Amino acid sequence: MKYLTDEMISGLAPAETSAFPSPVPTQIVSSDEFAPVPQSPRQKEVEARLTDMSDRIAARLGTSRRRFFQTAAGMAASFVAINQVFGNIFDVSEAEAATPDMANERAGKLSKQMVIDGHTHFLRDDTRLMGFVAGREAVGKFGWNKSLAEKEQTIDDLKYGNYIKEVYMDSDTKVALLSNSPSDVPGDWFIPQEQVFKTRETVNAKAGSKRMLAHFTFTPGQPGWMEKVDEAIERFKPDSWKGYTVGDNTHKDTAAFPWHADDEKLMYPFYEKIAKTGIRNVCIHKGLFAPGVEAKFPRLRPYADVSDIGRAAKAFPHLNFLVYHSGYRWVGGNPADGMAEFDKTGRSSWVSDLAEIPEKYGVNNVYGDLGQLFAWTSVAEPRLSAALMGILVKGLGANRIVWGTDAVWTGAPQWQIEGLRRLEIPVDMQKKHGFKPLGPADGSVKTAIFSGNSARLYGLTKQHAELVGQDRFAEMKTEYELNGSGRSNLRYGYVSKAG
Repeated sequence: MKYLTDEMISGLAPAETSAFPSPVPTQIVSSDEFAPVPQSPRQKEVEARLTDMSDRIAARLGTSRRRFFQTAAGMAASFVAINQVFGNIFDVSEAEAATPDMANERAGKLSKQMVIDGHTHFLRDDTRLMGFVAGREAVGKFGWNKSLAEKEQTIDDLKYGNYIKEVYMDSDTKVALLSNSPSDVPGDWFIPQEQVFKTRETVNAKAGSKRMLAHFTFTPGQPGWMEKVDEAIERFKPDSWKGYTVGDNTHKDTAAFPWHADDEKLMYPFYEKIAKTGIRNVCIHKGLFAPGVEAKFPRLRPYADVSDIGRAAKAFPHLNFLVYHSGYRWVGGNPADGMAEFDKTGRSSWVSDLAEIPEKYGVNNVYGDLGQLFAWTSVAEPRLSAALMGILVKGLGANRIVWGTDAVWTGAPQWQIEGLRRLEIPVDMQKKHGFKPLGPADGSVKTAIFSGNSARLYGLTKQHAELVGQDRFAEMKTEYELNGSGRSNLRYGYVSKAG
């Protein structure tokens, strides 16, 4: 049983055809891991302001709203509208939105910035997760890749082709790590393990440089799981390891093998084994377990928080523990509840717990990933985005936060990249909570988050960055932009019909 039941899906609509096609989403978009909440009144106001602003600017420029939304100025307009409603969270001006040359100059300057996305997905061609896919089937009909309308599509054609376009062509992402999600049911993995590494090989061969990294997904407790780790070391040589402590995240009701990261009997032999290989990045899915999810799957709640990370990190100081989603709890719940928690307590479940691990355990090998955490909060509660960044930088340090978007579930990741580039922690929040400013888009803090930390973790050198800037994908993107294709601004998943 997937999380979204048929009854729940009946109250949703496919995001590709139902969501407002703005550069930055104006409502929550979900996969079938969680239900999207209805559009909030303030999100509706953002959408209304953006519609009015974009129509006025597009008319003056002699273009359509759709085409304006595909431009750098259209992206800026989205953040202007968000600021108008939520307060000045993002560094943007109305002049930038109204002046394409100004917006293009800024976008061009930052387009060469190294961005390493450590958290991306697409689906296998023979997926049985049709609820996960049903809302996406219209994509080929809506123009993001004209050739898709010319032949019958498999899900693999749809998702892989879309993945390449939106990650590498429609965003400033230079390197992406292809992740996965396991299941106790072999046919319900997002992608078969072998396909993950075949995709890495294909992408890097086509690009002529290392554009893709890949996880091997380990499944503690499943029969023969350690033998599969041995096979991975020998055959696949993964860039890092990925595990879900809740076990089967797709079928939470029947998940038979949840585990704790600090289980000495189960996990420590695994850590000892991989420590000898030099493949020392252990990525662990945490969070995304709001109270409503907990009520539905209470037995998995003890496995979803980050209470087991510190002890494991201290026992294995030569491994790096990358906590995906930074343990953020509130995805799948009401973002306003997450904001209310911070306003009342100055904390956020379970991000604050994660940020306190270095001091509590005396370790420096714990990292926080921003996948879904940033996407979920920046469109619904941007002050909470700022607060979460403040918590993480203060506790983990800017050199222990890694960029991730969970694309392509959330659409082309450029809006998230632009969001972090422009995000600043409000001065009142800095003073009250002791947060330091994030600084400019290409400053030391954001540069570390976008690429510096992941480059260090994955051994990507300055020479690699230079090669990426002139490989075949770089040539393809230059040609793509000259042809004026533009971002689709589509999202992939569901939006609520309510609201």
